[in-house]
Amino acid sequence: MSKKGTLAFYWAGSCGGCEVAVVDLDEMLFDVLEHFDIVFWPCAIDTKYDEVEAMPDGSIDVCFFNGCIRNEENLHLAQLLRKKAKKLIAFGSCSHLGGIPGLGNLSSREETLDYVYHQCASMNNPEKTVPETSTDAFGNVLHLPRLGEDVKALDDVVPVDFYIPGCPPPLEVIKAAVLALVTGDIAHAPSVLAPERTVCDECKKERRDKAVSRIRRFYEGEIDPTRCLLEQGFLCMGPATREGCGAACPSAHMPCTGCMGPPPASMEQGSRMLSALASMIDVDHEKVANTEEMQASLEEVRDPAGLFYMYSMPKSIIRRRHEE
Repeated sequence: MSKKGTLAFYWAGSCGGCEVAVVDLDEMLFDVLEHFDIVFWPCAIDTKYDEVEAMPDGSIDVCFFNGCIRNEENLHLAQLLRKKAKKLIAFGSCSHLGGIPGLGNLSSREETLDYVYHQCASMNNPEKTVPETSTDAFGNVLHLPRLGEDVKALDDVVPVDFYIPGCPPPLEVIKAAVLALVTGDIAHAPSVLAPERTVCDECKKERRDKAVSRIRRFYEGEIDPTRCLLEQGFLCMGPATREGCGAACPSAHMPCTGCMGPPPASMEQGSRMLSALASMIDVDHEKVANTEEMQASLEEVRDPAGLFYMYSMPKSIIRRRHEE
């Protein structure tokens, strides 16, 4: 009998949805366990950090790392698991692109802590207490990891071999990636283990190539369930998002939010979406005067950073808010 491989899973700065996505493999997990032993998975088994540190470098065959790098603990484990793993996989939007936590880059570390612990309407903190990196509690010194200055994707701090996108990754994409790992039929690193077209290519809604006369928020007006949402003025990130989810959100008559990240050959997701949107706005492009009309149309977009960079701010051109 051939020796089993070894697997590790780690959950950094994220919500935990990627851990649930792994469990959603259901019976396929048994197939995985026929080929791999899980040696580290804090969510499911009681392995200590010092046990991982004692493992020989390169002794873990594959590590699935989900979550962004938001604090010192995340950074330490990213560096540790990179040394221990032969293949490091950025699993999910947060490790791939920074994810929704990456929108924290629109505020400084101090602004974030001030809002959460002092200004938030639901916070009752009359003593203005904020977390400290160390504190004495009943004679014991407790340590908390320091919050980083900004949010980073996994490959901002260590080399990554493969990426499995999504928030969380779609089940079929996970299954295909796991099967490739089991059989050894995997792409050359680094690469994204997902299809290469856009969500629009797998969306079944009818497209008539009509211009967008106005941009509407989702509650403004009725939706034609058969037609392209973007053509109706509802901001759908389909043109700027990699396929692989089966167009799950548009199929449920909800705009795509972009969790699968940009398709290949895109410089970044937000600029690709802005380009797609600008090409559809209903103005006379031959007349210079209508640049004001286009500007007015684009100003109808509420929260452009949160819309166009919901999952990818740390990997965008701007990466974070910059002070003048």
